[in-house]
Amino acid sequence: MPQKVAVLGTGKIGEALLSGMIRAGWSTADLLITARRPERAEALHARYGVEVVSNIEAAKNADTLILAVKPQDMTTLLEELAPHLPADRLVISAAAGVPTALFEERLPAGTPVVRVMPNTPVLVDEGMSVISGGSHATEEHLLRTEEIFKPVGKTLRVPETQQDAATALSGSGPAYFYFLVEAMTDAGILLGLPRDKAHDLIVQAAIGAAVMLRDSGEHPVKLREAVTSPAGTTISAIRELERHGVRAALIAALEAARDRSRELASGHA
Repeated sequence: MPQKVAVLGTGKIGEALLSGMIRAGWSTADLLITARRPERAEALHARYGVEVVSNIEAAKNADTLILAVKPQDMTTLLEELAPHLPADRLVISAAAGVPTALFEERLPAGTPVVRVMPNTPVLVDEGMSVISGGSHATEEHLLRTEEIFKPVGKTLRVPETQQDAATALSGSGPAYFYFLVEAMTDAGILLGLPRDKAHDLIVQAAIGAAVMLRDSGEHPVKLREAVTSPAGTTISAIRELERHGVRAALIAALEAARDRSRELASGHA
């Protein structure tokens, strides 16, 4: 019998997962969605042909529930679901900073929970989804979770103790690159290039560098050295980056992001 999957809170990330599952071969008859706003629900139904249900109907009828609401809304949602959720349902959380222990405390005893930290490139099928199983999650539950998230990018399993670090590195990671592109674009303008040309040059350089990192198997130091000629332009730029402490600033920034993730996980807003 096909497994029914419900996406609760179908915002941008939830819609990306829904679209990915459909493209990967899920039948729309096996997919359910919920949305807070009726107009959003109607738009999703029109776009994908999936059934819109209430949270309680999803809890009763779906084999797997993907909870894609904001972290601050999670406790309220769990209180709504708990009286109606059979303990054999798989619950997948896509909310940043919410530990599996919170779900296990509020849902029926023995409920399998898997925590996932996707990043925003899932919107273009280039995401990274970091997966950790709760105390009742089995290998089958982890495989099912990977099956759902693989159509929108890569997946990586880590112990839940590493989720805060993964959030700092991967969940927040795209923002660091956008920040760098923004700064480099401003530099290009300062050097005399029009904004649109500076933007195009930097974005293509970023794409090319990322593909080389992914496909070459080379260490980033070796790839950097291949661009760095003796007494050339690149080494002059790198000297300035080191002089201004860019490497140390990045490490400190990621530590700050990890610490904030820990605070959110412990309930400190």
